Amino acid sequence: MSPAVLVRPRPVHRGADLLAAYLPGSFYYTSAHGSLLADGVHACVEADGGDRARAAAAALAAAVRAGHDDPVVVGAIGFRQDGPASLVVPAVVRRACAPAGDGPTAPAAVPAWTVVPRPEPARYADAVRRALELIDGAELDKVVLGRCLDLLSGSPVAVPALLARLVRADPAAHAFAVDVSAPGDPAPRTLVGASPELLVSRRGTEVVANPLAGSAPRVADEARDRGRRAALLASAKDRAEHAHVAAEVARVLGRFCRELHVPAEPTVIGTPTMWHLSTRITGRIADPATSALALAEALHPTPAVCGVPVDRARDAIADLEPLDRGYFTGLVGWTDRHGDGEWVVTIRCAEVCDAAVRLFAGAGIVAGSDPDAELAETGAKFRTLLRALGARER
Repeated sequence: MSPAVLVRPRPVHRGADLLAAYLPGSFYYTSAHGSLLADGVHACVEADGGDRARAAAAALAAAVRAGHDDPVVVGAIGFRQDGPASLVVPAVVRRACAPAGDGPTAPAAVPAWTVVPRPEPARYADAVRRALELIDGAELDKVVLGRCLDLLSGSPVAVPALLARLVRADPAAHAFAVDVSAPGDPAPRTLVGASPELLVSRRGTEVVANPLAGSAPRVADEARDRGRRAALLASAKDRAEHAHVAAEVARVLGRFCRELHVPAEPTVIGTPTMWHLSTRITGRIADPATSALALAEALHPTPAVCGVPVDRARDAIADLEPLDRGYFTGLVGWTDRHGDGEWVVTIRCAEVCDAAVRLFAGAGIVAGSDPDAELAETGAKFRTLLRALGARER
């Protein structure tokens, strides 16, 4: 008897159709590999002990036994281990190729936004200085500090239009929209964004991670923009920061992979607003029972969003950041019943609730960081969502 052939679902829709079909409450995710739109709830994934990969595997197995022909776990997990999570096995899943970036989309409206930074820029710069004191005292090698912008409009934000603008502005990004409503919310809450950073993917035996660390804002002038890209690639400070992150990601994946390839030198990738140092790490999984979500949980949080050493950096973040991160710098993605899936770092994101929007951005602080430059970097990272909203930081 010939061995069974594993057949996975193939896209049967157009990417543009799935994007157009998205409504708040659905789960939407797209990357270069394709799009996924999920609706309804077949089962919620609960993991009181924190092992969400194990809980997800159990939920998927139960869905198969119940006759679900294409069960997938989708959702988001917060930054902290004890933080929020929104993971479900949806009732209906539709797949498609990735939508193109040149399709028509309505321009961003320009409502009268009220914009409140949290903390104030001067206080964020002070927090960077305090972080540098910890680094100078050898308590930390790196810590990532985030800040927020709270935006309020006179009318509810149209999340589908916002998502469409994010997808078409940067087709190479991992765009997502996840319902993260919590008790007490005055209206449904949606986590929406376009992350440039792949935490990890698994397809069959192939594993890919693409950590980013070391960034520079882009500018409109082409010659100056090329200069910024070259300066980033040559920056000893940024390369040292990036090396921390790539080495840690490689170390963790090495526990699960029988083969691992780590490029000796980083490259530079670009988004419409930023240049980033990038290392694409590839490997072959040793145990097929290790799912994409299990790999993501093992990697999270990487030094790209937390720091080095992780525990001390996490404590410093709790002390220096005035607001809880919630889902910011967590992970968003999906895992199927075969263990395949894709999870990205939750950056270039916002939470939308009726007419209120909270944007997030952060910067990695290492020896040699300049508080004003780190403040400017977070401002540049806000532009992804600000442009899609038709707003600007004051």
